[in-house]
Amino acid sequence: MLDIQKPCYFVTPRFVGAAGAGQPVIDPATLQAVGTRAQVTAAEIDAALAQVTAAQAEWKHIDAKSRAKVLHTLANRIDAADFTDCAILMSREMGKPYPEAIGEIANCAPIFRYFAEMARDEAGKVAGTTQLGSLQFAKYEPLGVSVHIMPFNFPILLMCWTVAASLAAGNGCVVKPAEATTLCTLEFMQVFADLPEGLIACLPGGAEVGKALVDSPRTHAVAFTGSVAAGQAVAAAAGARMKPAVIEAGGSDPMIITAHAPLDIAAAGAVTGAFHMSGQVCTSTERLYVVDSVHDEFVAAFKAETARLRVGNGLDTSEIGPLVSKAARDKVERLVADAVAKGARVVCGGRIPPDHQTGWFYEPTILTECTAEMDLLHQECFGPVVAIVKVPDFEAAIAGANASDFGLGACVFTTSLEEAHAAHEQLEAGMVWINNPMIDNDALPFGGWKNSGIGRELGRMGLDTFRRSKMVILDHKPIRHDWWYPYPDDWFLDAGGRKMS
Repeated sequence: MLDIQKPCYFVTPRFVGAAGAGQPVIDPATLQAVGTRAQVTAAEIDAALAQVTAAQAEWKHIDAKSRAKVLHTLANRIDAADFTDCAILMSREMGKPYPEAIGEIANCAPIFRYFAEMARDEAGKVAGTTQLGSLQFAKYEPLGVSVHIMPFNFPILLMCWTVAASLAAGNGCVVKPAEATTLCTLEFMQVFADLPEGLIACLPGGAEVGKALVDSPRTHAVAFTGSVAAGQAVAAAAGARMKPAVIEAGGSDPMIITAHAPLDIAAAGAVTGAFHMSGQVCTSTERLYVVDSVHDEFVAAFKAETARLRVGNGLDTSEIGPLVSKAARDKVERLVADAVAKGARVVCGGRIPPDHQTGWFYEPTILTECTAEMDLLHQECFGPVVAIVKVPDFEAAIAGANASDFGLGACVFTTSLEEAHAAHEQLEAGMVWINNPMIDNDALPFGGWKNSGIGRELGRMGLDTFRRSKMVILDHKPIRHDWWYPYPDDWFLDAGGRKMS
């Protein structure tokens, strides 16, 4: 059982006391201490990697059907467990409202089932032969040990997305949890206790732990979710060692409200897109492009929907919890101040709530009259703030949405089938939502374009991230082929440049 007051790490099937001094974990809503997290040492990293490497050497030889059975049993264990304490711990660590914390964990079991069957069903390809008498095919093999560097906003679900794929492919896994959500991640790790000993490790710490794991010759693939700057550093480090990496580096997602949008539905959808988890979602709506003819009516409806939201502790009855840290709120305040200084109008919010002076709270904020000169339209805010840009028509909305270095997701509200199809064809984003923001699907690839990342999680592409292909040419009857050395004389030219007879 996890003792949140004692620094530890996890290697299947048990917690291990950490040698170094612990770091306090602070509740962003109350600023009170929650517990203590570890900072693993280089020796502890080496010891854990040795255990995972040894376990993976056996795991990779388990047949696909048996490996799938293990993952289905794991999924059953997740479904049967009571994660109330884990969800409460997540809320206390990073401020997420309890319904969202428990809901996040509830979505973890299906991903293990999906990848268990995907890896069993799709293990290679037989190709049309280039030569008679030859069986020519490709097969997949595991990479070895994968590193999973996790964010604070969905610390357990996003871990399961990549860990499930990696395990299904035959790898061992090492998780580096976000510093802000170390304890709830460790609490969840207990569900892996029935897996082969040593197959999964969870090693807490800061950026230096992540760097050590990426740099280690004992690791062979990397999954990262976080900021653009950190993602670029991880990708460069992995690339220098020829390690495949999937990088999800966040975004500044646009939403388009067309002249054909159902405004009451669009306003409710925009509230969820912009303010879900206080805007601390990689696919949060941060930029709204609203067609002039419906702008004022939409803004009024959006403001009214936003006014229904309750700000407070994630363990109280509230939709808007605190931001994860003071630094996170400071960034939000800076971006709002810059926008206002450059002409933006505050429709609602734009301040620390008077009733929540303790903790890192910020009111849901709508800004209108926003322009491209404002930093808010070019940086990821990662807070409960949305910038509205008035545009003359649908084409201008598409152009504005694409005028960004980010390309994670994009959303459109419309009842026009023509606009819907034009949007998914023209938007420069890895994911497009029409009339329903932020949905994902285990069977479809999740990831972005441009600075929002490389590679994909989920779906077939998510599985391929954690396995390598091998081409096999098998001639069951050995014969001497006419193209083998030495070549016949009549294949050459004589001194006069003519074909030899």
